[in-house]
Amino acid sequence: MPPGQGIGDPYDPDAFVGARTQPVPPLERSAGPGPRDPGWQAPGSQPGPAAEDGAAEDGDPKTPEDEPDEPAGAPPERRRKHFVRELLIIVVVAAAVTLMVKAFIVQVYRIPSASMENTLQIGDRVLVNKVVYRFRGVARGDVIVFSGQDSWGPDAPPPSNNGFVRLWDDVLSTVGLESSQTYYIKRVIGLPGDRVACCTDGKVTVNGVPLTENSYLYPGDAPSFPFKTVTVPAGHVWVMGDHRGDSDDSRYHTADPGGGAVPENEIVGRAFLVIWPPSQFGDLPIPSTFSQAALHAGPAGAAAIGVADVGGTALSMIAAVPVAGAAAGAGVLGAPLLLLRRHRPR
Repeated sequence: MPPGQGIGDPYDPDAFVGARTQPVPPLERSAGPGPRDPGWQAPGSQPGPAAEDGAAEDGDPKTPEDEPDEPAGAPPERRRKHFVRELLIIVVVAAAVTLMVKAFIVQVYRIPSASMENTLQIGDRVLVNKVVYRFRGVARGDVIVFSGQDSWGPDAPPPSNNGFVRLWDDVLSTVGLESSQTYYIKRVIGLPGDRVACCTDGKVTVNGVPLTENSYLYPGDAPSFPFKTVTVPAGHVWVMGDHRGDSDDSRYHTADPGGGAVPENEIVGRAFLVIWPPSQFGDLPIPSTFSQAALHAGPAGAAAIGVADVGGTALSMIAAVPVAGAAAGAGVLGAPLLLLRRHRPR
């Protein structure tokens, strides 16, 4: 090669030496995520599922239902007001349910006298089904609660002339909180059209059929004193107490309207269960003597044959027990469910 201008040969003194370039300093690591940072992704790659803000430790996102009604850090005063508000709701709902049940379905009555001993003692509390006679007729042997209005008396006083007072009295009477009527509890012996008399062989007879009443009469009591045959008027029932020697029943009211019989429209309902005291707890079945086929020969018997022949006790309890269960469920189960409705497991 001929001598000439070199191309940066360091051993040629006459060679042209070009400008040296400065070494490029290493790039500083940016503040953004890198390959070693968690969650870093290479450019152009598809984004993967990222953890959402507020996700639970197990990876499932929180939902609004999982959040408590009151934050953990809520002031005590706020939590207290929230609790009081829910408690008031429970009390109001429970009171409303109780009043509705008492007014239209089942009611507790206290036994005030000895006229139904030993079946019912003084001070016993009984449940009275107020809807059973909407589904079946009154049956012989039923223990019923009825008003003395238009029969034995005393009749309720006339309503007030003041419209507001009269309306208020009607409301209280409807929900069972107040009543100006007198109520009695007796056992049904005769239905409309039945012929009731005493005595044949020392027994009360219905349509000429003697009743065997040993299972429910007060020990030592005679079935009755003698009385003439009575034909029960239409729309009425003939009733007697189980303690025949101490019962002011239909036998003593023959001079009253109905001839001692009680209007069916004044019957409150059927007493079906003794709930207090615990020693007396039990149902009030229809005695077997009222299942005699001969009793059902007349029109009244034909109407009641479905109750007596298929088992008056069973059919009556089928109609009564669910009523009592509904009342209990409303009060006993309803309140805890309302209290726990917001305490859902996390």
